[in-house]
Amino acid sequence: MPLIILIVLLVGLRYFEVWRFAEISWWWIVGLMVVAFIWFEFIEKILGLDKKKQHDVDEQRRKDRVKQSFDKTRK
Repeated sequence: MPLIILIVLLVGLRYFEVWRFAEISWWWIVGLMVVAFIWFEFIEKILGLDKKKQHDVDEQRRKDRVKQSFDKTRK
C-alpha cells in the first residue's frame, strides 16, 4: 500500500510540476507502477501474503460466530 501512495503522490507532484519533481522523468513513475504490478500479482502470491490476509479475515469471522453463539446460550 505505501508503494501505491508513493506512486499517486509522485504522479500528482509531477503533473502539477511541483519543485524538483517537475524534472522527474515519467519513466521513473511508470517503472514504479511496473514494480507495484509485479509485487501484487506475483511476489505477494509466491510469499503467501494474499492467503494470510484471507486467513485472518476467516479467523475473525469464526471468532465472531463463536462469540455470538455463546452469547445466545447465556441469555
